Amino acid sequence: GGSARRVVQRRRRRRWWARCCATCWRRSHSSSAGSQVLPSMKMMTQQRDVRRVCVWRPMPDLLRQLARTWENTTQRQGEGAGEDNPFEFTVMSYNILSQDLLETNCDLYSHCQPELLKWDFRFQNIMQEFDTWDPDIMCLQEVQENHYHQQFQPALQLRGYECIYKRRTGIKTDGCAVCFKRDRFSLVSQHPVEYFRPIVETLNRDNVALLALLRPTPPQPPDSGQDHPTLPDILVANTHLIFNPRRGDIKLTQLAVLLAEIQQLLQAAGGDAKPCPVILCGDLNSVPESPLYKLIRNGELYYYGMPTWKVSCQEDSSHQVCPRKLYGPLWPSLLRITDSCQYVGVCEKKTPGVLRYGREFLLQLRFSAPALQRPEHLELIAGVTDAMPEPPGDGSERYVSVSEPEDELFCKRSPTTIRHNLYLNSVYSHYQPDTGRPEVTTCSSGYGLTVDYIFYSAQPLPDKSGKGRRRYQDGALKLLGRLPLLSEHDVWMANGLPNALCSSDHLSLLARFGLEPCG
Repeated sequence: GGSARRVVQRRRRRRWWARCCATCWRRSHSSSAGSQVLPSMKMMTQQRDVRRVCVWRPMPDLLRQLARTWENTTQRQGEGAGEDNPFEFTVMSYNILSQDLLETNCDLYSHCQPELLKWDFRFQNIMQEFDTWDPDIMCLQEVQENHYHQQFQPALQLRGYECIYKRRTGIKTDGCAVCFKRDRFSLVSQHPVEYFRPIVETLNRDNVALLALLRPTPPQPPDSGQDHPTLPDILVANTHLIFNPRRGDIKLTQLAVLLAEIQQLLQAAGGDAKPCPVILCGDLNSVPESPLYKLIRNGELYYYGMPTWKVSCQEDSSHQVCPRKLYGPLWPSLLRITDSCQYVGVCEKKTPGVLRYGREFLLQLRFSAPALQRPEHLELIAGVTDAMPEPPGDGSERYVSVSEPEDELFCKRSPTTIRHNLYLNSVYSHYQPDTGRPEVTTCSSGYGLTVDYIFYSAQPLPDKSGKGRRRYQDGALKLLGRLPLLSEHDVWMANGLPNALCSSDHLSLLARFGLEPCG
């Protein structure tokens, strides 16, 4: 049809302009010896006769556009470091773009010169970025399995890191990695999380998460007879949620599983008697102030009747005639996760000697022998009580196997609201303080969004506005600084993503924290 022809024509024009720009670059590069020219081109879309104009960016201009310097946040918060110097460390969250996914979706990167998309070039650029910022903890997404084992892990071990990895389930070849410096942290425990559960409709995707409980190892002061104060462990969570903008039901269920796993690991690590700060990193495929974002930050979400595309707000699908909507509960009771995003054993202790029966348990009794017997004194009402239950007829009613009621989920379920008991604040404010422009963490398909985050444990303040948005102040884990993000305008002026300096379609996020001793 006509739409298919237009798609083919657009692709042909794109390839033609790419060949023209590559030829122009080779000519200009050969005739301008001694001048440093960026070995890449960007097709900046201008609404001018539907043509794409390629603009060449010299390397100094690119460096200027991508310049990022640490921003101190302690003065803005009005908090100092306290009487004792906290244990300072830096955290990076970075979706490095799997090479397999890049080659599968190569149309998204038609603005890049092919040489910049080759893995050897990209790997060196990514390692250079690691060396530049030198983070103490790295949470990486879209790490291809063979690249992790053959390149990243050996290279990072030589730089003093210890690495753990979890590949996605299914046929996808990438996964999540957590890397930390051995001289600053030791691994207490690791816990990989698979979101794929075949018995749950909203958990049928192959995304994963990786949890690491880390113990800080501060340097001992020289020639001091005093013991170093005890520091709490840190729970680092790294995840990559499903991309599909129209499946907010899956996103929320994946997030609920992640929060339940976090709280279960916190309970095993000591519970309220030994609280551990949480740092949640990852590509959540949701924009700031979206319902999913608000659930993480505000701790509660009323979702009943919400269109599924609106959960992440990645795209506006309000034009759909009959959009999929959310009705609760979002996941079945057999998942054993409550609407407070906790596993049953963590949220509620059963009363000894008291049995309560859930819906799944009672449904097992439909065709048992007592259920098929007519009560003696039942009043006969035509069309109501004159019919007996009809078994399936395959003989299965003779082999009814009833599970114990203790296996049921007895916590009360809500069909409208989900919540959690973690208090998590965002490292970033999502707007540039000087220009007021929205920050972006990824820029592909012609538009930029923030979908990557670093959340950390904080103390909530009383809500005086009545709008439900939590206000926070730093607790034992203090935010000391962050690496500012760029605006969409800045990214496109730097030839988009990836480019000659940044070899991923995402920007890296970095935060500097200070951890105070226990009690």
